[in-house]
Amino acid sequence: MIAYNVAQRMHELGVRVALGAQASDVVRLVVGQGIRFAVAGVTVGTVLALLAARWVQPLLFEQSARDVRVFALVGGVLVAVAVVASSLPARRATRVDPNTVLRAD
Repeated sequence: MIAYNVAQRMHELGVRVALGAQASDVVRLVVGQGIRFAVAGVTVGTVLALLAARWVQPLLFEQSARDVRVFALVGGVLVAVAVVASSLPARRATRVDPNTVLRAD
């Protein structure tokens, strides 16, 4: 989803670079968006998992359905994967040539 979004916003990112944005600014913009999506998804997923814990508990053997360590570990892994997955399109966005993008219209 982030890669598609970067491809659609290539013109905007090219304009930002042409106006003086550094590569780190573009990376921060794209990765920040990916992190916001991931945190929102982890938050919604955590709430839903806590609500469903009552029905999941009988299926678990000697493990709590509301184990804080498991929720923290899974949330951390998902956010870390989102950072890595967002950094690849962000790197591609930093390599855009502003002249090529601006001439495309």
